[in-house]
This record gives sequence, structure tokens and C-alpha cells, in this order.
Amino acid sequence: MKKIRLGILGGGGDSLIGVLHRVASFINDNYEITGAVFNPVWEENIGFAEKIGIPTNRIYKDFDTLIAEELKLPADERIQVCSILTPNFLHFPMAKKLLENGFHVICEKPMTNTYEEAKILADLVAKTGLHFALTHTYTGYPLVRQLREMVHSGAIGKVQKVDVQYYQGWINPIIHDKEKRSTTWRLDPTKAGISCCMGDIGTHAFNMVEYTTGLRVTSLLADLNYLYEDNQMDIDGNVLLRLQGGVKGVLRASQIATGEENGLKISVYGDRGGLTWEQENPNRLLVRSDDGALQVYTPGHSYNSALSLGGTKLPPGHPEGIFDAMANIYLGMARAIRQQNPHVAEFPTVIDGVRGLNFIESTVASQKGGNVWIDLDQQS
Repeated sequence: MKKIRLGILGGGGDSLIGVLHRVASFINDNYEITGAVFNPVWEENIGFAEKIGIPTNRIYKDFDTLIAEELKLPADERIQVCSILTPNFLHFPMAKKLLENGFHVICEKPMTNTYEEAKILADLVAKTGLHFALTHTYTGYPLVRQLREMVHSGAIGKVQKVDVQYYQGWINPIIHDKEKRSTTWRLDPTKAGISCCMGDIGTHAFNMVEYTTGLRVTSLLADLNYLYEDNQMDIDGNVLLRLQGGVKGVLRASQIATGEENGLKISVYGDRGGLTWEQENPNRLLVRSDDGALQVYTPGHSYNSALSLGGTKLPPGHPEGIFDAMANIYLGMARAIRQQNPHVAEFPTVIDGVRGLNFIESTVASQKGGNVWIDLDQQS
């Protein structure tokens, strides 16, 4: 089968997210990088393409040139799908123009800077019939998918509480330095949107809640932390959640949790059992009950669901990690582009992006309103 022609926007140089996407696209042999704009500085753009061995004849000086030149090519030669790996403020204009010109989209989160922009993209996807994958990477882990399927099958009974946290400490060296916090793009609302912590990692935690439980958050109450009066962006916060069916939850996210690395953890508790998964130990799913021993599920065994096994590449005992998780999202997108009827949970969609922006704006509104309950839009 011919490989899918992939375009890349951003992610050049030493970008972690760039490496993650490129490796993920190669893992299942579905894609080839056909064209790109890795960097707005031409010398760095073309130099990076040469460094990683990408043919330079379709390395473009800017995004608009990429669109214009690709559209001149026959349909069976031009880029089919583009990955957007740029700072947040570029996600919406790039995704919008790609969809308007017939390209599928893979996009980093948050999908846009505003809820209204997110709804525009959702309308475009519905109108064009194109596919849109949002890279909430952690949904690609086999045991996150196993957790989801166990909840959905009723293995733990009726869900009655959800607890999710995402703790990092990386922003400590920046936030306490006045010059640094005023110059980094993640703390600039014009480039990152209205939220730093909730927009960057809180959205992952929120997505994990809705992905694993299948329940939508209906309302929330947020208490956000900015630390300094001149800092306009939250860098820490706690959010109380109310979900469909009266389920209660709590979401804790922080970028000033000193010493923490990438501490995403979710626990879902039902009336007959509980499940816990941690990103820093992703090949273990803890299965709890009131009257039995603690069980530990690991990937690749026949007791796991078809969805989990479909995202498992190695035999039991061979750890899989973040590259494999992202690769599973790319795999699901490849199946969609090829009209192979992927499972509904194989990759987050534009609707997950809309939900994420609704979450971000609601947390900020709750904080500004004096830590009050805010209803989320259930139409998206």
C-alpha cells in the first residue's frame, strides 16, 4: 500500500514535539514526510531538512507557499495530511486554511486559542468530510485504552468518582525570574491563549477524564494560581468537576510542582472496583476491588481488550512508551484516511479539541468570577 504523504509545520531544530511526531509517523510504516516548513528562518528550515535527510525540493519558505505550491501538483502527488507542531496561536489559522484547501489535519493541543475558533474548525471538518486528529498522546497508550474499555464494559460497576492529576515542575526556573516570565511564549496570552497550565497540561487531564469514563464534564469550579501580579497566565490549579449522571471528580494540574517531571495519573472508581494508571509507569494498570487482591495488568496479554491489543506492538514484558502512544494516534488517523473504519477511540478528534477549549475558558471564567461553578456547553 502506498504511504500517506505527510506535511510538517514547525517541529524543527531540537524540538521535542518534532522528534516525537516524526518518529511516531514512521513506526507503523504508513507515512512519508513529503513537504515541510520546519522553521520560519529559511537557513534553519532548509538546514534542518538536510540534516534529517528530507528531500529539499518541497521544503517551503512559509506556510502559504506550501499550500500554494502543493495545490499545483496532481492530487496523487500532493501532501494528503499536515501535522501542525507550532506555538498555539498558529494552530487555528493553519488548520483552517488546510481544511479549506482539502488537506487532512493532525494538530497539537490545545487545538486553538479560543472556544469560538475551535467551533469554526469543527464546522469545517463536518462540512468538508476531512479527518482531524488532535494529539492527546496519552490516549494512545495500550493500558489507557484498556482502562477505557474496562470502564465502558462495566468491569468496575457504576462510576462514582474520578481523580486526575498532572504535575510538572519545569516552569519554576522561569516563573520566579521577572525577565524570563515576561519573555517566554507560554506565558504570553497573545501566543499561548488565556491559560498556561490548564491550556497546556490541564487539557490532557480533562481529556483523560472524558476519554476513559465516556462521561462529559457538565460543570466545574476552578481555583487557579498565578503566583505574581504581573503574570497573566495560570501555572497551577485545582478544579472540581461534575460529570454526567451525578459523578464527581477532581482535576489537579501544576507546572510548579517542584521536582515533578511528567506526573499524569488518573484513577476511576466504580461501585465494584477501581482503576489507576500513571504516565511515568505506563505499562501497569492497577485494578482494585473491596474483596480481592490488587491486580496489575500489563500490555500484550490476551486478557486485554481488542482496542488495547490493537495498539500493542511488542510481546508482554517489552515496555512501550510515548513514541508508541503517539504512533497509535498516527495509526488511527492512517486508517481513517484510508477509509478502514478505525475504532472510535483510536484518535482524539476535532470534537475533543472543542471540548478542551470549552474547559480552558470555563476554568478561567470560574477563577475570574470568584471561584464559582461554570456550566460547560454540552452541544459540542
